[in-house]
Amino acid sequence: MEQQQWRRFGGTSLSEPVAEEVNKTLIAERKAGHTIQVCLGTDSQVKGAVIEFATVIVFVRKGKGAFLFLRKELLHRKMSIRERMLMEVDKTVQLTLQLSAVFNKHSIAPELHVDINTDAAYKSNAALSEAMGYVSGMGWICRAKPFAFASSSCANKIVQ
Repeated sequence: MEQQQWRRFGGTSLSEPVAEEVNKTLIAERKAGHTIQVCLGTDSQVKGAVIEFATVIVFVRKGKGAFLFLRKELLHRKMSIRERMLMEVDKTVQLTLQLSAVFNKHSIAPELHVDINTDAAYKSNAALSEAMGYVSGMGWICRAKPFAFASSSCANKIVQ
């Protein structure tokens, strides 16, 4: 899997490891008087023989907008829609585990957003119960479409 460096939405690469950047960001936002909610999510898009994944960390300033960090990854392999949905969820879970010490330090309860449709008419729905169980079983808040803006809007914009 080809993995890009973490960067800001504007394109600037993060200069420190992502956990340190998230920690510095939460400190700066608190000093600025903002109440922050952190939402994480991953989306993917099949482009020929490549699957492009985008994972985002969205910092929501309650009542004052939002900004994000992102990372893209490319995978040269075929997989079923269910497998791809569960890989998206796993990327989000692994990132949340990596950042859990920072979230605990700042008393942040992260929301994990899964780009899976709650409507059974959509193919992605095949992975919904497993994804929700995986995230909820870890003790985190899990949001699916239409409430999963980090994955279905933010990360989706990156892979489109």
